[in-house]
Amino acid sequence: MGKGLLQDMRVRLSTLWLFAVLNYVYCDVVTLMNPAYVNGLVAGSAGGIPVTPGFLLAAGVLVEIPIAMVLLSRVLRYRASRLTNIIAGAVMTAVQAASLFLSTPGLYYVFFSIIEISATLAIVWYAWKWRAVSDANIGR
Repeated sequence: MGKGLLQDMRVRLSTLWLFAVLNYVYCDVVTLMNPAYVNGLVAGSAGGIPVTPGFLLAAGVLVEIPIAMVLLSRVLRYRASRLTNIIAGAVMTAVQAASLFLSTPGLYYVFFSIIEISATLAIVWYAWKWRAVSDANIGR
């Protein structure tokens, strides 16, 4: 595999992460149009979970994973990139799938979740199938 193919996989993974991030963000925007959800937020709960500083930190860490992967997919060396994409993709797939069972989701949420889960599963699949190339032999 030459430098072009290595770059192609980096671009593919980064692009899939960007696609997932945009879907996460827009799903959140649509959720803020749901009066019942907004009323819950005003009362201090997000989908039945109390909104505490710890909850907000955890939410920030969780959302930072796919955001960081947009960059890390492009800059990490092969082995680190492959492993990080597999782990981050699996974590985000599991989290998104689990979120469907926290309460009864709206149809829009199920719609976005299917897209998000498909994107993160594709990331895991591509990273899993990505075969070793020596960064030292081809540069970065």
